[in-house]
Amino acid sequence: MPNFTDVTEFILLGLTSHQDLQVLFFGVFLVVYIITLLGNIGMIILISVTPQLQSPMYFFLSHLSFVDVWFSSNVTPKMLENLLSETKTISYVGCLVQCYFFIALVHVEVYILAVMAFDRYMAICNPLLYGSKMSRTVCVRLISVPYVYGFSVSLICTLWTYGLYFCGNFKINHFYCADPPLIKIACGGVYIKEYTMIVIAGINFTYSLSVVLISYTFIVVAVLRMRSADGRKKAFSTCGSHLTAVTMFYGTLIFMYLRRPTEESVEHGKMVAVFYTTVIPMLNPMIYSLRNKDVKEAVNKAIIKANLGQ
Repeated sequence: MPNFTDVTEFILLGLTSHQDLQVLFFGVFLVVYIITLLGNIGMIILISVTPQLQSPMYFFLSHLSFVDVWFSSNVTPKMLENLLSETKTISYVGCLVQCYFFIALVHVEVYILAVMAFDRYMAICNPLLYGSKMSRTVCVRLISVPYVYGFSVSLICTLWTYGLYFCGNFKINHFYCADPPLIKIACGGVYIKEYTMIVIAGINFTYSLSVVLISYTFIVVAVLRMRSADGRKKAFSTCGSHLTAVTMFYGTLIFMYLRRPTEESVEHGKMVAVFYTTVIPMLNPMIYSLRNKDVKEAVNKAIIKANLGQ
């Protein structure tokens, strides 16, 4: 029988053990985190105060920004702390809490992206019915499902993480508490956790991505039938931002969670995790701002108004 050990805290090995690089990474990720907060909170405020951004598309976008703020905040502050700390520890309870919110927010985000794809399908393929079918009540119900489902699934997944047993190795080869590196150092309860992680991730990624792909299949068909070049250009511009966000987020998560945890996959996953926990939340507001005419006009008006106010 393995010699199970009671766990009070873990050691997060982080991105590197080199002191000089740790200081450099601290500066880089601090700037990235500040930009992420300013960009996403700014997007939420801009959407809430701008009349022309009160459509369902921007309602869902504001929730995507809201989730990105919490997604990044769940990981980055502890990572920044450990980059300057000698101990680099996280409590057992803190690790479970971080796992819970991470899994919850991942599920919320993938289904918000699916809801946004469905919204674009309704707007482009059923424009005459869009206003009545995508009412405020419907939008609230659609956005509620990812939150309720994501936090419910995460509770179950975190209970399975709680079921892992450890035998003296408390060093997590990562910069936050993620399932694959935890499974790698566990010595009991591994099979059910590893199996359920892959199955749940596979089911949810497949289902949500199917909604996106089916929606865009109908969108492409509808756009190709449009006679107006301006109409096609506008349709592709509004969908282009969303497709970019979907590609980045799904691509990195599939690489991370649809593989069995090995020493090599955990090491590679650590590098990929930097992208989806820090870089993608920072890029999303930029993607939707630079590629969206309505958002750019709202930003320009807000800047002009601010300058006139001075």
